[in-house]
Amino acid sequence: MGKGKKQYAVIGMGRFGSSVAKALSQMGFDVLAIDASEERTQEISSLVTHAVSADSTDEEALRALGIRNFDVVVVAIGQDIQASILTTLILKEMSTGLIIAKAQNDLHGKVLSKIGADKVIFPERDMGLRLAHNLISPNVLDYIELSGDYSIFEMLVPARMVGRNLIELNLRQKYGCNVIAVRRNEKMNISPSPQERLWEGDILVIVGERDDLVRLELAFEKHG
Repeated sequence: MGKGKKQYAVIGMGRFGSSVAKALSQMGFDVLAIDASEERTQEISSLVTHAVSADSTDEEALRALGIRNFDVVVVAIGQDIQASILTTLILKEMSTGLIIAKAQNDLHGKVLSKIGADKVIFPERDMGLRLAHNLISPNVLDYIELSGDYSIFEMLVPARMVGRNLIELNLRQKYGCNVIAVRRNEKMNISPSPQERLWEGDILVIVGERDDLVRLELAFEKHG
């Protein structure tokens, strides 16, 4: 694992966990993928920094992996609610970095919060929200709620932005939103240069308060 980069551990290589691990890895972060199944670990091994087959409910096994050194640990365990809760509890007691845990339902989510998960996510419920958002606004490709007020969304560059750079667009000043990445031909450019011109087909990854993001969306929907 390289020094200096943010390090993520993702526990549970089901559909959700493996997609999180792959996405983080593609964005250039160090990712450790953990699953009890050796088969699943092997499947993901070529796509992440490191993949290990281990029982996450075994404190010694987690300690041996140096889990305390990770900035963020995502508990993405699927159906086994007991394993999800026990893993979260062990991570909390070990004082690891930020713990993000996936919940199956509201009750599971409440338990995870009580025992120390810093953030609980509900992928199935959130996917419904994101789909609704995408249907309403054709320019918005993806939408992630970070907290009560802040969200991240991906937006296809509207015609009016093509050929202009981030300084000219001045989205921070006008709308209070920040472009944190530009995706072009499947390559993700984190912290893009403000002078770089935008091309047709570019995808902007924008973070901001929900109300500001809505204002930005509406402005570019009206004018294209």
